[in-house]
Amino acid sequence: MQRLVNEKDHVVEDMLEGYVQAKSYIEYGGSEKRVVKYTDIPQGKVGLVSGGGSGHEPAFLGYIGKNMLDAVAIGEVFSSPTANAFLDAFREANHENGVACLFGNYAGDNMNVKMAKAMAEDEGIQVRYVTANDDISSSPKETKEKRHGIAGGVYMWKIAGAAAAQGADLDEVCRIAEKTVEHTRSICIGLAPCTIPDVGHPNFTIQEGTYEFGIGHHGEPGMDIRPMASAKEIAGEMMNAIHEDYELMEGDEVSIIVSGLGATPLMEQYILYKEAVDWLKERGIRIHHPLVGNYVTSLDMNGAAITVLKLDEELKKLLDVPAICAAFQFI
Repeated sequence: MQRLVNEKDHVVEDMLEGYVQAKSYIEYGGSEKRVVKYTDIPQGKVGLVSGGGSGHEPAFLGYIGKNMLDAVAIGEVFSSPTANAFLDAFREANHENGVACLFGNYAGDNMNVKMAKAMAEDEGIQVRYVTANDDISSSPKETKEKRHGIAGGVYMWKIAGAAAAQGADLDEVCRIAEKTVEHTRSICIGLAPCTIPDVGHPNFTIQEGTYEFGIGHHGEPGMDIRPMASAKEIAGEMMNAIHEDYELMEGDEVSIIVSGLGATPLMEQYILYKEAVDWLKERGIRIHHPLVGNYVTSLDMNGAAITVLKLDEELKKLLDVPAICAAFQFI
């Protein structure tokens, strides 16, 4: 494995040092250098916190910024931040009107957020949390509360961030976040596995001439393994899966993210996007404010995620609120 790292056991610390040095609006928070925060959090605003394992950049660091997240807790590669890191993030984001913690629905994150919430409330900090569960491959519709959050978290942060910036209280911010989650669906495909720096080799395999349909962001097995096909065929299968889970109707308006998983060339991401949009247009579905690029990755995995958010007037208005962070600019 050839990688631009120093000590393999310190890749997260080294990444964070570089990130903080590169972004003038970011600084460390807490005592263990596992929390980073926005330097210009407006007084009186509901605080927005997220966090998760490293290796998914620009998530979660890249979504700190104006009208976006206020603080994030950072874990080891593909591992949850500690409860103390989440607690430090709550402290940094709190400006007396409570904190909304918006994160992906993974077991370690759930456990540590709940522990941190209890500790924060002992200190008088009101905390509520909302989990993204947009990954349709991670659990059936009948148990969608068990689904994981992947690129759909981007919409949750963007829209809840806009609500908080406009003065919504904690209950309203969480209501908007929950509504966004309910309207969002994602599916991933994997073409080649990723390599965790500490391991030095892929922790799973994808055979040449095949792809994994519905793969998880940590290499969790997907729905099935399929023969390699054209971008048009793969996009069609991905959109069909989303449509079967959450029916899209003629006249609907959606926002769509095509996110690479770390090693997917932008050229191929735009090809996949074109085919997904053709699928939508053929069915009379309008597209609003699409995103194509690396928004939630999985180290150096080759593959892509498609995320669809079905819009209504409330969600569309909040999606359009200007926001600036490292991962994107909504202007």
